[in-house]
Amino acid sequence: MKNLLLLLVFIPILNYSQNDLLDEIDTDSIWDTPTTATFKGLKIVNFESTKLVAKNEFTFIVSHRFGSVKDGFDNFFGLDDAVTRLNFVFGVSDGFNIGVSRSSFQKIYETSIKYRLLRQEENGFPFTIVGFNAFLINTALDKDNLPLLEFKHRLGYTAQLLISRKVNTNLSLELAPTFFHDNYVVVNEQDNSQYALGIGGRYKLSKRWSINADYGWHLNRADNSPFKNPLSIGFDLETGGHVFQMHFTNAQSMNTNGFLGQGAGDWSDGNFYFGFNLSRVF
Repeated sequence: MKNLLLLLVFIPILNYSQNDLLDEIDTDSIWDTPTTATFKGLKIVNFESTKLVAKNEFTFIVSHRFGSVKDGFDNFFGLDDAVTRLNFVFGVSDGFNIGVSRSSFQKIYETSIKYRLLRQEENGFPFTIVGFNAFLINTALDKDNLPLLEFKHRLGYTAQLLISRKVNTNLSLELAPTFFHDNYVVVNEQDNSQYALGIGGRYKLSKRWSINADYGWHLNRADNSPFKNPLSIGFDLETGGHVFQMHFTNAQSMNTNGFLGQGAGDWSDGNFYFGFNLSRVF
């Protein structure tokens, strides 16, 4: 790590355009003011990154998370049990995004906002800080199984503070203190209001490839909960106009409340999931 920190050098920046991912690849320097290209995807793996969609840009993200690889050929290593999330994000401004998504996991509809509060600068503020808030509706809850179910029980909320730093041209790190609330929880002893700390990072392998990882530390999980903290690792491939993310994780849900509160897989016994995100900028 010491050697990596010694690699900080001035890199000439020519013809930078925030609206072109290929240009962003060519101007990958921490010496910009403000810092650019801390993360290339809107997510690290599961957690939101501090990247935002540019003003007037529309980004469409298709996410697939397959079933557990543990069952092998019985479900073709999870490919028979895929869940899908479609996410639409629009840049109202360079520092403010709105999003709408639908996930087949628990048939969740979600709206979100993401907004930049502070930005890392050379010889200035050392971090980029972004807020993220989401509101979701779980439409899969069945009144036949839950006779006392009301509409309010379907609702959930998320509030995150995303704090990132581009350490050098290759390494970016992020902390994500998170509060989330579900009006209905599966485990009776679980508090509806839950807290977690996300930790993630990106290491650039080449102009177009990076390795990414994140982990969610649930701070008040019930003692009798069967769910696990989400640990994820993957690779990003950048091409003109989109980022392709491939990853392995022990949480099948792709919404924050789901992967933090209901991650069912366990890496220690081979119970994890393969997935990918494909984003396209319009």
